[in-house]
Amino acid sequence: MDKYADIRPYNDEEVAPALARLLADNDFLDVIAKYTLPAFLVAWRPVSRFLVRWKLKNKWGNYTTVAQVQAEVAKYLSLLIDRTTQKVSFSGFENLDSNKHYLFISNHRDIVLDPALLNWGLHRHGMDTVRIAIGDNLLQVPYITELMRLNKSFIVKRSAKAPKEMLRALSQLSEYIFDSLQSGHSIWIAQKEGRAKDGVDFTDPALIKMLQLQGRKLKLSFSEYINQLHIVPVSISYQYEPCAIAKARELVHKKQFGSYVKAKGEDIASIFEGFSADKGNVHVAFGKPIETTVDNPDALADEIDAQILSQYHLHSTNYLAAGDEQRVNSDEKADFLARLAKVPEELKEQVLAMYAEPVKRKVHKE
Repeated sequence: MDKYADIRPYNDEEVAPALARLLADNDFLDVIAKYTLPAFLVAWRPVSRFLVRWKLKNKWGNYTTVAQVQAEVAKYLSLLIDRTTQKVSFSGFENLDSNKHYLFISNHRDIVLDPALLNWGLHRHGMDTVRIAIGDNLLQVPYITELMRLNKSFIVKRSAKAPKEMLRALSQLSEYIFDSLQSGHSIWIAQKEGRAKDGVDFTDPALIKMLQLQGRKLKLSFSEYINQLHIVPVSISYQYEPCAIAKARELVHKKQFGSYVKAKGEDIASIFEGFSADKGNVHVAFGKPIETTVDNPDALADEIDAQILSQYHLHSTNYLAAGDEQRVNSDEKADFLARLAKVPEELKEQVLAMYAEPVKRKVHKE
């Protein structure tokens, strides 16, 4: 019996059927056509679907393994990095052992790019890519589910609401993460539910409590179990924040009306905007594997936060938003001001606060 069948990534024998379902999904074909074909062809759907299906079938027709899918993803990611970033840099690989497997806990700024760029760094440094935690709130359409599970993503059941249902889902998730690590698969998971839209990165102790569930089942002490997970904090920073205006709009709406309800398909739109928008310089910093003696989730969350904040790479946009122009050259300042001029007036204060927050937190810590 496959006790993780409803949440785990696809395995090799499921690759070909999943690809066949994608090629039969008109919604998926229409999305690909929108981003790859001329507008006049996109409007002629029978033709655009035929062309996209034919092209993808030629590319994917012989794929039967997850490794082949990952190799194709690496090609697309390389093109995306070339087109939408000035530079992607990494630090901290000296802290990692290519023969070990880790639970990477990172700050979260973009739905898909955060783990994708971490995977890119691991791949470039000869290490295995990770299994990626993704909330079921993002799996609103079938083709997104197929794509994510083909690319080593596993499902976090955020939609579970009843207490017993939630406990079952969290226990299954905790056990899956532990079993993955024990069987030689690294994991990526965000430090809290949802992206940090205000620039404030913090680890939710609830995440640690979820991880600890399997430790309790195994009757291990808190620190004994946590040390078996080989947790590595990761900081991801973007010179130009993905979906900055959309994030600011949500925060301003919450301040004015007390809540914000996402429109249908808004998360999917954020995924595509994150892919296509210019991100400038991006830095991914790997921390040191945590070996701890703490005995509670709050203390461990503090340890993770300390590493994420200390290794967070500050960009010109962060310094400018915080009023520190001495660290920035004139070209960087002009570029930032030109971009800021395109932000709706009612959102500018929030966008500036988003960029300034990491500087303020680092100064406060110092």
